[in-house]
Amino acid sequence: MKILKIITLLAFLASISSIIGGFLLDLDYSQKLIGFGVLGLFLIVFPLFSYYRWKGKDLKDYMLTKENIDKMRKNQKDSRT
Repeated sequence: MKILKIITLLAFLASISSIIGGFLLDLDYSQKLIGFGVLGLFLIVFPLFSYYRWKGKDLKDYMLTKENIDKMRKNQKDSRT
């Protein structure tokens, strides 16, 4: 699992350096560098990060179901008293 974290970090650093390089360097393809950096963030880094953080967690804990709403109401009543 540690390898996925390293890959995500490397993709993040590559995307950020591409964006910064596009802004700082005066090249003919500076706008393409910025664009590829943004695409890398949204198409590679964000999905990898989301997968890494959500792996092994139960999605039902984060959904608004009848049971979870009842739990929230019960916790809210308990915190008032």
